[in-house]
Amino acid sequence: MGNENESVPPGHAAVIGRRAAMATLADARVSEIACGLAALGNDIAHMELRPVETGLVMLQGRMGGDGAAFNLGEATVTRAAVRIPSGEVGFSYVLGRDRHKARLAALCDALWQNPSSREPLERHVLAPIKARQESERARWRALTAATRVDFFTLVRGED
Repeated sequence: MGNENESVPPGHAAVIGRRAAMATLADARVSEIACGLAALGNDIAHMELRPVETGLVMLQGRMGGDGAAFNLGEATVTRAAVRIPSGEVGFSYVLGRDRHKARLAALCDALWQNPSSREPLERHVLAPIKARQESERARWRALTAATRVDFFTLVRGED
């Protein structure tokens, strides 16, 4: 990607962190998010900006990654938007129809944007999820490595 010595624009670091947090939540289980948020406090005050909605989005594909775009099909997506009392607004879009996960992910997004709640959110919600995800990835890498086959060619001489 980029050189570690390159400076990151001030606002860009927050965008990168928020994006990473949401990527972690996208692959999280509802129970993991709920348990982590429970560790932050029983009922975190928030207001839904609009009701949680489920709809369809059109997926597009490209042959070879650079060909002409074509409609591949539709996917079900659920979206949520919430505001916490300090004013931050959190959004989430999750694949599927899980309204509870969408609401919890939006709440986490809003909490992540608040500097005073970011560290507790990282520690109680995101860190355990990341640890589980990395453990599963390591297990899959080990299973995949066990089936690895190295092909080589023997040279018989000069023909």
